[in-house]
Amino acid sequence: MASAFAGRKKVLPIFELALLIAASIAPLVLRDYITVYATRVLILCLFALSFDLVWGYAGILSLGQSLFFGMAGYGVALLSRDFGLGSIFAVLPAGALIGFVAALLLAGFLLLGRHPSSVVFVSLGTMTGAYAADRLARGSHYLGGQNGIPSIQPMTIGSHELSEGPGFYYLVLAILVLIYLLSRFLLRSQFGLALAGLRENEQRIAFFGYKVQHLKAIIFAISGAIAGTSGSLYAFHEGFVWPNMLGVVMSTQVVLYVLFGGSGTLIGAVVGTAIVEGLSFWLSDNYRDIWPIILGVLLLLVILFRPLGLISLVLGERERVGRFGPSLKEKRNAAP
Repeated sequence: MASAFAGRKKVLPIFELALLIAASIAPLVLRDYITVYATRVLILCLFALSFDLVWGYAGILSLGQSLFFGMAGYGVALLSRDFGLGSIFAVLPAGALIGFVAALLLAGFLLLGRHPSSVVFVSLGTMTGAYAADRLARGSHYLGGQNGIPSIQPMTIGSHELSEGPGFYYLVLAILVLIYLLSRFLLRSQFGLALAGLRENEQRIAFFGYKVQHLKAIIFAISGAIAGTSGSLYAFHEGFVWPNMLGVVMSTQVVLYVLFGGSGTLIGAVVGTAIVEGLSFWLSDNYRDIWPIILGVLLLLVILFRPLGLISLVLGERERVGRFGPSLKEKRNAAP
């Protein structure tokens, strides 16, 4: 058993590197229209990453994660329409800030009350926020109503316009890798250890003196900033925003991504998003009438037989939490 564990404990870096290499060479071998679709998938991977932070590590089932995604998308679309802003150095920080502030305000209401909030209360509270924002956008003439805000100008880097294709793909890939590494660093820190303990036994973490609700609010706000970044990229890549970006359907979609890939691993969110979107693309092209049924059955089978997600086929339980310092065996081997 020990030897099997020793062989598995370094699988994650190898798996991450293999995925990065595959993603880096993809535009070189894919057709142009598939590269455009793959860019959209990478943006959704970033969105799924934000959800995995709150659900997989803090145990917060945010059924309204699309609220931050969509608010940032609408925010940068308004900056583009009303002020002519399209610079990446303006719209991406603005999107991240919108997501961060929105998540922080919602966390203040749902998580930082006098009494600890239940899981059901937070889940329904976030879902209600997403539903309300969806209805508000549909009924607002300023936000374009049912049609949303079309014809967003291209994103720019200096004087260079970013259009759909390999350039936009590699930009999104670089942002995804950067945020992934920052998230990995955060979760392997003392803060991440507290979050892992929070997920496993909230009462014990509180007994050790941690302010549990504050920890949840911090990671919730960070996830909002990541979702906001994703929403900003999505708005400029698609060229328009619409109310569905804010709604419950989008939030449910990201839950399925993480559930399919495996929560609490970060890489599981990326894998789940890529597989679900890839299957959707292939099935809709080959089985146009019944592809949602086929996809639903596949998702159900994974949930039934691999409740920890597909990533559990590769990663052991230890790598789902991480290593914090040397193990007892390593200490004994290092002893004189």
